[in-house]
Amino acid sequence: MTHSTTPNLDRVAGPADLRTMDDRTLAALADEVRSEVISAVSQTGGHLGSSLGVVELAVAIHAVFNTPMDKLIWDVGHQCYPHKILTGRRDRMTTLRQKDGLSGFTKRSESEYDPFGAAHSSTSISAALGFAVGRDMGRPTGDAIAVIGDGSISAGMAYEAMNNAGHEGRRLFVILNDNEMSIAPPVGAMSSYLSRLYANEPLAKMKSLAEGFEAALPEPMRESAKRARQLVTGNLTASGTLFEELGFEYIGPINGHDMGQLLPVLRAARARATGPVLIHCCTVKGKGYSHAENSADKYHGVAKFDVVSGTQAKSKPNAPSYTKVFGDTLTEEAARDPNIVGITAAMPGGTGIDILADRFPSRVFDVGIAEQHAVTFAAGLAASGLKPFCAIYSTFLQRGYDQVVHDVALQNLPVRFAIDRAGLVGADGATHAGAFDVGYLSALPNMTVMAAADEAELKHMVATAVAHESGPIAFRYPRGSGTGVELPERGEVLEIGKGRILQHGSDVALLSFGAHLSEVEAAARLLEAEGVSVTVADARFAKPLDIDLIMKLAATHKALITVEQGARGGFGAMVLHELSDRGALDHGLKMRTMTLPDRFIDQASPDDMYADAGLTRFDIFKLAVSLTSSDGKVVPLTKGA
Repeated sequence: MTHSTTPNLDRVAGPADLRTMDDRTLAALADEVRSEVISAVSQTGGHLGSSLGVVELAVAIHAVFNTPMDKLIWDVGHQCYPHKILTGRRDRMTTLRQKDGLSGFTKRSESEYDPFGAAHSSTSISAALGFAVGRDMGRPTGDAIAVIGDGSISAGMAYEAMNNAGHEGRRLFVILNDNEMSIAPPVGAMSSYLSRLYANEPLAKMKSLAEGFEAALPEPMRESAKRARQLVTGNLTASGTLFEELGFEYIGPINGHDMGQLLPVLRAARARATGPVLIHCCTVKGKGYSHAENSADKYHGVAKFDVVSGTQAKSKPNAPSYTKVFGDTLTEEAARDPNIVGITAAMPGGTGIDILADRFPSRVFDVGIAEQHAVTFAAGLAASGLKPFCAIYSTFLQRGYDQVVHDVALQNLPVRFAIDRAGLVGADGATHAGAFDVGYLSALPNMTVMAAADEAELKHMVATAVAHESGPIAFRYPRGSGTGVELPERGEVLEIGKGRILQHGSDVALLSFGAHLSEVEAAARLLEAEGVSVTVADARFAKPLDIDLIMKLAATHKALITVEQGARGGFGAMVLHELSDRGALDHGLKMRTMTLPDRFIDQASPDDMYADAGLTRFDIFKLAVSLTSSDGKVVPLTKGA
């Protein structure tokens, strides 16, 4: 008879089972959960390091608080794998981030234990305060607990929420998970402040005071204890820490991997808190898995991997990634132009800005998780005469939209927006899909909006952005490898607002915008096999549009189809506006737009997601045939096509 390696976890159907266990058993349970996380992620890939860092926190919170009545909110949610294992989803962990499987983040529709969905940072305290107000206004909800990382708490939204929560004075728990490592090393004064608290951890004889146990002491002993902690943290002039100045009771720093500290502190806080409490836990990202702990990025995001060796099963791409092409090209341009600077919001590696930073470190600015600040900071750089490249994922740039409108477009400042992760992104799902940037940027006066059809086009668009001084300009490109086209030695400066025709036909015109061009060309081959004459054009620009090109296509074809990797209201809508205003739709032209559907698309492979969206080569083929056939019926594909 074989014995289970997870005897305690096998007895957990949900968090209520944790509340029957003693502290020693809970510590053993945490070890089993950690092994389970490593095993699951080795099969699926995902956010490993951050999840390993909160195993004890997840166990302790669920053991002490009454979830799901009490609302546990994980900031970002990329560290929620232990939480999912403990809340009835253990048997589905190998479906993590897969089609029809578990989300890689918290998700309200997935479980009652996920009261608030998240995949962008710094939202947890605001949401937790909302639950606290709901409780106080009679809604059937208990305590609210927000777990936020040291990287996430650097964002302005977290401070706005803390300021409001301190002013409200309502009972609320914020657990600061301080591992001194977000995706990239955290930057800024906040990180330095937390590091000082960590570095000045008290001597053993002062440990109980510094860990915040004075919260349980009677007066006047409590004031003496607080004074001792101020001595430890170097804060002699104010009444307490920054968090206390904002109205929070501060407890910590404590060891976030020591159940002997975590459980008593959480129990004391839950028993005695009357207002907002911040519990400062110091943790190790990748804790308990040596390959993660010793890696520079702590295995933040991994592919499938071998547990013993830690080797990740990443397939070798046939072409460089768009991100690398951008980083290399920008660095080459920066070597020629000393005015080029790069800005990233805590994603230097993810955006390729790290390539520029390696060569010109003084010309790269990582502003932390602060997209609003990044955009206005870039506007200031542009106003000074520099050439800022603000590299932010499409889905994250949404967070700085007011600044794009008010601080960049309104003032017509030449900020260059490099928009990575355009289109559907795969395993990260709807929260990270770059669906809306074409629409939200094309709506703005003064803005120029481009999309790269392949990696060679991306080089041209970087060069075009460098040369563009008359206003803001943006160029979008997808996640993953390029198409394998030959790269030019140096990018060419494109004529603003001019597209290109790749092949000429007479029946139907396929007008592509962005990286779906290869799928459009594949659809054209299918159509030609059925005797349909096809023009394929690459618009390059959504704003300004190539009016001459569009009008020519409209005048010389039976049907015109636009194709884009974005939501409705984007490129196709811009084309429709122009054709309508110019009367081109008045004489029988059959015009259609192919966009992402008006719904969010859950995680799957990018190919599966685009199939779900109805944007495959076969979807394009069927639509084109229906528009060009005399009876409007779709001709079946030739066998083997």
